[in-house]
Amino acid sequence: MKVHEDWMKPSLKEAQKRTDQQAAIEKSLFNIPFEARNIGCGRKYFLRTYGCQANERDGETIAGILEELGFEQCHTPEEADFILLNTCAVRKNAEDKVLGELGSLKRLRKTNPDLLFGMCGCMAQEEEIVDTIIKKYPHVDLVFGTHNIHRLPILLYQAMMAREKTIEVYSKEGEVIENLPVKRFGTHKAWVNIMYGCDKFCTYCIVPYTRGKERSRTVEDILDEVRELKAEGFKEVTLLGQNVNSYGKDLQLVGGFAGLLEEVAKIGIPRIRFTTSHPWDFTDEMIDVIARYDNIMPFIHLPVQSGSNEILKIMGRRYTVEQYRTLFDKIVSKIPGVGFSTDIIVGFPNETDEQFQKTLELVDYCQFDNAFTFIYSPRAGTPAAAMADNVSLEVKQDRLNELMEHTNRYARLKNEAYAGRVVKVLVDGPSKKNERVYSGYTETNKLVNFTADQLIQPGDIVEVQITDVKTWSLDGEAIKSE
Repeated sequence: MKVHEDWMKPSLKEAQKRTDQQAAIEKSLFNIPFEARNIGCGRKYFLRTYGCQANERDGETIAGILEELGFEQCHTPEEADFILLNTCAVRKNAEDKVLGELGSLKRLRKTNPDLLFGMCGCMAQEEEIVDTIIKKYPHVDLVFGTHNIHRLPILLYQAMMAREKTIEVYSKEGEVIENLPVKRFGTHKAWVNIMYGCDKFCTYCIVPYTRGKERSRTVEDILDEVRELKAEGFKEVTLLGQNVNSYGKDLQLVGGFAGLLEEVAKIGIPRIRFTTSHPWDFTDEMIDVIARYDNIMPFIHLPVQSGSNEILKIMGRRYTVEQYRTLFDKIVSKIPGVGFSTDIIVGFPNETDEQFQKTLELVDYCQFDNAFTFIYSPRAGTPAAAMADNVSLEVKQDRLNELMEHTNRYARLKNEAYAGRVVKVLVDGPSKKNERVYSGYTETNKLVNFTADQLIQPGDIVEVQITDVKTWSLDGEAIKSE
């Protein structure tokens, strides 16, 4: 297939550039051109999102735009007139899943010749992925990236009305666009972006290339969104950023993320969470604010990635194991009952048995409530992808299994401490397996399945006594309200 000269394809080389120029904050950039209005009327869209919370939040924006264009959401691809996959690029298996899905869904065009296919998100920011789409997936009509979601109306109009393949991916530092519509997928929990992008450039990570540089929203724009969510009845917000600890540095804000967190807490929404934090710049002020406010949940996701200083240095993580332990101990000492989750990579290029044992030692020290564990996945264009690796896949799998034995054991141990306790649970709704059983999460992010005699609604915060413990969840009974 011939590549059109006007196609805008990604460039990782351009995406890694950083300048000192402050990102623009655009409050009127999104608009729907006259010719694109109502192009979705009488049509249905199917949106599938892969990956992290940032992708989930992008999915809410995409859904909001599509519904402003007149589209109606459907829940199976067979019903759709437009199928859009919102993708993740952090690991190769996620990319393989998307490409497999694109291949499988191609069959639907036989029964619906006018069906449109689209791909967006982080995968679209990768050069080799877009080249693959062009060469092997000619049925994909639309490809756009993380920086131009606001252009979806005109891009979709072009793909739909001109029946032209449309590829537009910006490789740039990015801006902050404030006037985008949103369709909240939840009714009592909400994601709130506080910043975008990442400047850490860990050697294994593609995110700084796919998401642009760190750029913060203003405090007032964030607080206005939280106030609106509270007024609409939302009970929990999660403040989102690739590294929330860096919030405000680009705006030279005094107080940074700790100051923002405190202002959000003062609004009075019942539960506040945040993700993700980088250990390198987790400040004492942040710890103090979390400890000071009951509505900031005592649960922290603090990715460590490895327990070896040598591996951490090659990863470009900017902290040592000793510094991580010191931070961990400080948080535990100041925030009563705090829970932790982490991310750990095994099988980084040339990881030795001794270095892997250091990771197990760190897990034994911290005893995390939960750990997301992965075999290293090379990402084309990152420094780590060019590193020679003498560790076999079999050894990496054995290390992953051993690590999971450790992390699972501590997850169970931490849960056992909840036996007989009364906890506050924010109810998500009836269990998928049994409508007479409700499910929700504690303040420390423990999944609880519980029975109740009284009527319980999603969004209620109820007291539950824990009666049984499993590795990944707790069972309980709601305490009757007077």
